[in-house]
Amino acid sequence: MSLTDIQNLYLEFLKNFPASLQPVISIGLAVLLIYSIFKVIKKDWIFLIALVILLPASKPILQSVWQGIVVFIKFLLNTK
Repeated sequence: MSLTDIQNLYLEFLKNFPASLQPVISIGLAVLLIYSIFKVIKKDWIFLIALVILLPASKPILQSVWQGIVVFIKFLLNTK
């Protein structure tokens, strides 16, 4: 999954909303993402250190999970 695929998926998501609401939704999602990352770092910083140490071994598992999530999101966006 490349960055282009993620961008196309995001643009498909935004097409479901009127053009006047798309900037507001984008800003809201960005704020929510930043807040979530900050909250995780603040609460679980020890687990993040362990994740960084163990990440090379778990890369294939994370790729598989990510591909499953992307397939699920594509399914949700394509069914109308």
